[in-house]
Amino acid sequence: MIMESTDVVVIGGGLHGSSTALHLRRRGYSVRVVEKRFPGRFASGVNAGGVRRLGRHPAEIPLSVAAMEVWHEIEGFIGHHCGFHKVGQVKMAENEAEMKQLKARVESVRALGFDHEEFVGGNELRRLVPAVAEHCVGAIVCRDDGAANPMLTSRAYWRRAIAEGVSYHQGDGVDGIERQGDMWQVRAGEARFEAPVVVNCSGAWGDKIAAMLGDHAPLTAKALTMMVTERIPHFIDPVCGLASGGLSFKQAPEGTLVIGGGHLGHPDRDAETAEPDPRALAASARVVTRVFPQLKSVPVARTWCGLEGFMPDEIPVIGPSLNSQDAYHAFGFSGHGFQLSPIVGKLIAELIDEGKSSLPIESFSVARFADTD
Repeated sequence: MIMESTDVVVIGGGLHGSSTALHLRRRGYSVRVVEKRFPGRFASGVNAGGVRRLGRHPAEIPLSVAAMEVWHEIEGFIGHHCGFHKVGQVKMAENEAEMKQLKARVESVRALGFDHEEFVGGNELRRLVPAVAEHCVGAIVCRDDGAANPMLTSRAYWRRAIAEGVSYHQGDGVDGIERQGDMWQVRAGEARFEAPVVVNCSGAWGDKIAAMLGDHAPLTAKALTMMVTERIPHFIDPVCGLASGGLSFKQAPEGTLVIGGGHLGHPDRDAETAEPDPRALAASARVVTRVFPQLKSVPVARTWCGLEGFMPDEIPVIGPSLNSQDAYHAFGFSGHGFQLSPIVGKLIAELIDEGKSSLPIESFSVARFADTD
């Protein structure tokens, strides 16, 4: 069996794996990506496509702000527009108690030194979202946020990485990882790869690869449900959510409504499938029509689920392995990793090349789960 050698093996070819590979390649490293199916198959290409800073966990805010700068110049970075459109994102309050929560949220973000979130009242909400139900009383807004096409984006990363010299091995999952001297040996089906450095970007299977590296990561695979309606006349610009949760809503340029919000289907990680739950679809529809009652008669054209890895604290694992030398993680993005992809790949490349990252990532260390076995 021939052992193929590169400087780095990246496990997982989704957005974070391809971003990491591309950033490393631009620093002169040879990179092999091992992808069990095709890039974007399970999460990166089938999510809601939100490109948002709005509502981020405090630890994610510096990364999200940096990533948004790349998104605003995405074609220069990746060679494709990725369907990105800067339409803003809005998180709406349905009562005064939620307004107080949103106001406190904006104040807490500003206390950290960031001013991208803006608190607005009912009049400005209706200027931004004229179709919203009368009971909605205000919102927080990120005017420079937006949305992109997940599959276009996944393919754009993949194609750019190949164009710049990254090699992809597709069709086999990783069966084993061993350390031999100063090299990692990675087994995928009949193929064998070796490199001094390995990076775990394996999404909903991130905990399994982490365990091969000696790290504990209590990941749960979840199936996030999405719906798309038939085309209707344009009536809304921003991406909309609710302070109470349960809604991710936008109108695509072609007129379809793309609806999510964390409603869960049935994941089967071993079978690599995720099926919508009719009860979750009904719950999602109830939330949408509560806020946009005029949509009750709009037909749903298609539903699907992606397979996403969730961590208990719903922030990702990013950074060095706790128990293995020259091994790194970037997984467990808990349903909100799409927008972060340009910057996470950059940070992993910095760790490998320089031994440190340009943004704080200590909160994302896999070490936080060391005592949770």
